[in-house]
Amino acid sequence: MIRAVVFDVGETLLDDTAEWARWATWLGVPPHTFSAVLGAVTADGRDNAETFQYFRPGFNLATERQRREDAGLGERIDESDLYPDVRPGLTALRNAGLWVGVAGNQTVRTAGLLRALDLPVDAIATSGEWGVAKPDAAFFERVIDFAPGPADEIAYVGDHRDNDILPAHRTGLRSVLIRRGPWGYLWADEPVVRATADLVVDSLTGLPELLARLG
Repeated sequence: MIRAVVFDVGETLLDDTAEWARWATWLGVPPHTFSAVLGAVTADGRDNAETFQYFRPGFNLATERQRREDAGLGERIDESDLYPDVRPGLTALRNAGLWVGVAGNQTVRTAGLLRALDLPVDAIATSGEWGVAKPDAAFFERVIDFAPGPADEIAYVGDHRDNDILPAHRTGLRSVLIRRGPWGYLWADEPVVRATADLVVDSLTGLPELLARLG
């Protein structure tokens, strides 16, 4: 049976549209142009951080992120960034008796912003806090330590084939791909995803029942 569910953040719980638009503005390019290049990088199976190199060769994400913060233009997360099904979906999982966590590739600052949203979850962690990022297997070992129960009783929900589904599966977690955001739509029907993911869903609605059947 599934005892715990751990969620990725970007394009799983949060709609990243506003944050990508802020990056485009910071780089001085139209948001549509930035999104088109991001899509091409994604379709090629490369890390989305490579997108920045097309507009500013030698771009250092950590440095530029700090420059944005220093300029008062740092990352912001508020209620409007949550997908509409997030609060009801997380609440339904907890009401079903499941332990619910959040763990994704985000900064220490983002962890604080997420906690400030007072989501109906039991715990929140980020790669910045853990010192290890997806798709490293060590990240998913931390997920196993983070959530109660053995690996095969923990479901990891994310939108990304290479960062979420495949490495979660390799470490013994159950994996759920959500079909939203560019990565979710691009890879949801790929044979490797269909063969590896325990579930492919279109929203968080109904997830408690689907996980119960999976268990």
